[in-house]
Amino acid sequence: MVIGVTMINVLPGYEKAAYRELKNIEGIKDVYHVFGEYDFVIIIDVEDVNVLSEVVDRIRESETVTASRTIVGAEL
Repeated sequence: MVIGVTMINVLPGYEKAAYRELKNIEGIKDVYHVFGEYDFVIIIDVEDVNVLSEVVDRIRESETVTASRTIVGAEL
């Protein structure tokens, strides 16, 4: 199992649309709207790094997403 934590920024005024879109991407476990440097923190829970990469690519393809940063973790 691989866990990814992705922080994203979205176009101003598109937070609700981005939230709805992100919740529908397979592999995304949780989506949190946050305040500060990023607009959302996304928890991705998938079976391997290749699938994590595919999920992150889908997030980045969204027209509402302007920036992203992903941290990868794995079970010990």
